[in-house]
Amino acid sequence: MDSESSLRGHGTAKQTGSMALGLSALGVVFGDIGTSPLYVLRTVFMLDGRAVPLNREDITGVISCIVWVLVLIVTIKYVCFVLRADNDGEGGILALATRVRRSLTPGRISVLVALLGVFGAALFFGDSVITPAISVLSAVEGLEVAFPSMERFVVPVALVILTVLFIAQRNGTAKMGRVFGPIMLTWFLLLAFMGLPHVLRHPDILIALSPTETISFIVRHPGTTFIALGAIVLSVTGAEALYADIAHFGRRPIQGTWLAVVLPSLVLNYLGQGALLIEKPNALDNPFFMLVPASLTVPLVIMATLATLIASQAVISGAYSIARQASNLGYLPHMKVRHTSATESGQIYLPAVNMLLFVSVASIVLIFQDSERLSAAYGLAVTTDFLLTTTLLLMLTRVGWRWPGWATAFAATILLAIEVPLLAANITKIATGGWLPLSIATFMLVIMTTWRRGESLVTEARLENEGALKDFLAGLTASPARRIPGTAIYPHSMITTTPLALKKNTAVNHTLHDHVVIVSIKTLPTPHVPRKERVVQDELSTPIRGVKHLTVRYGFMDERDLTETIRYGQRTLGLSSWKLDKAFFMLSHIHILEGSQRSMWRWRKKIFIGLSRASVSPSWVNKLPKDRTVELSTRVLL
Repeated sequence: MDSESSLRGHGTAKQTGSMALGLSALGVVFGDIGTSPLYVLRTVFMLDGRAVPLNREDITGVISCIVWVLVLIVTIKYVCFVLRADNDGEGGILALATRVRRSLTPGRISVLVALLGVFGAALFFGDSVITPAISVLSAVEGLEVAFPSMERFVVPVALVILTVLFIAQRNGTAKMGRVFGPIMLTWFLLLAFMGLPHVLRHPDILIALSPTETISFIVRHPGTTFIALGAIVLSVTGAEALYADIAHFGRRPIQGTWLAVVLPSLVLNYLGQGALLIEKPNALDNPFFMLVPASLTVPLVIMATLATLIASQAVISGAYSIARQASNLGYLPHMKVRHTSATESGQIYLPAVNMLLFVSVASIVLIFQDSERLSAAYGLAVTTDFLLTTTLLLMLTRVGWRWPGWATAFAATILLAIEVPLLAANITKIATGGWLPLSIATFMLVIMTTWRRGESLVTEARLENEGALKDFLAGLTASPARRIPGTAIYPHSMITTTPLALKKNTAVNHTLHDHVVIVSIKTLPTPHVPRKERVVQDELSTPIRGVKHLTVRYGFMDERDLTETIRYGQRTLGLSSWKLDKAFFMLSHIHILEGSQRSMWRWRKKIFIGLSRASVSPSWVNKLPKDRTVELSTRVLL
């Protein structure tokens, strides 16, 4: 009996925990997609001088298209399949690309996969710029419904809200996170209850739930459908957040929350807006806010603004995570990372990224002025990201999941039949705003690939300057250096070469500490490495006493406290003779200068050198004891 009660209690606790995670997911994962009803329908019927007719049949057809895009792209693709493609619990396109590469043999295809991941990450930065701008603008524009004279204040009010939002980032989301979930739950319930009365008044709108209505709309107006797709895709913006945030909430809470709360609420709201437009075509000016009586417009604007701020917060936090992943994988320089929570390592703040995002968001608000004009830019970023994710997912089904060829081909046919037209429809918007995400993504791609190439060249130069470690130790054997008391730790990214600091220190002082610990730091293509597997002692074939070689392995999402890691390794490996409390850390610093070599175009050399000088020290360096850290420099010409 007690055992049964215990099992029931355990099950109840597990269910409660899952529900709590689902509620938290509402406040982070679904913020972007949950605010799409603010602007989607108005954008569809305002496209290209109202190219989509505003009549009963076409309104129903558009609503049906929106519903089935939500079902096929979000529910089937992301919820059922992409969420299963996590990389050791981490999500996001960089993690997906890394997982695919692990299943491939090194070669051109592996390089192409890496490039797709980098371009997807670059597009995410574009999305991080556009989402806060379009979300906040669309919410503030609701004031025009109640106060038409407010039009000239929309941009200033939006800029004030965005300024406060970005300033608040330095405080972190630990405290705000506790209220995000309940606010977004209220928001989604509000979406459902706003649409329900209009659906009950016009139940014939429920025909839009049938896929035959989507097919009928496409057959009747293939050209119109193509134009409409350019805005219909806005209904699924934020779908990539389901995958990117899987590490924070887990797959099942995200799946359950989508199916139980988010999808039904979105569908009811879109059906309600469709019913309203059929009854009152003049509501097209802002169908979302006209779902409620005029007396409720201002409270609704306040609630919508809160929801858009949460949506913006989520994508900004995502940009921090992607930037840190890219930095740890060697695609961006080291940046200052501030942790804003004592318990959640994922809650981070990157001042440089925050400033760049704020300047970019404020600039495009001033350039585009309203959400309708900005929607063209939004769609292209989203559809390109969808297609990249689908490409990587299809590769994973073959090389990772070992699907039969016909199954992968069937999935490719279904997904590409939807996403290629969505992308094509948005490509036509390049001149009217689509250039923005492409410009941001191209800029970030150049930065990331330039840094990667420059790092590779610096590594080659270091290999030449450092020489093989076994040769260095052989030289010390033949001509021994004078030993001095103490422990010297030489952090080093290579395994087989000599730390430049060790080489220079020995050459200048002709001395060697009693205990010399060479620590090679490696970043593995996996999010996390268990603590007990991080430190490995390597064999050194040398008669010189007291010289040890350790390899410290981190995942690209792991926190890096080198002192604590070495201390843990010392205990587990039985190396008790080191006095870490008095040990000196000897760092090698590379000073990069432009040379005459034709290794890169000159403008790329200048970018890399500029980035290297702006780069901060790796996060683990900041945690070293400052009074026992020495840095020795050497020059490298590119």
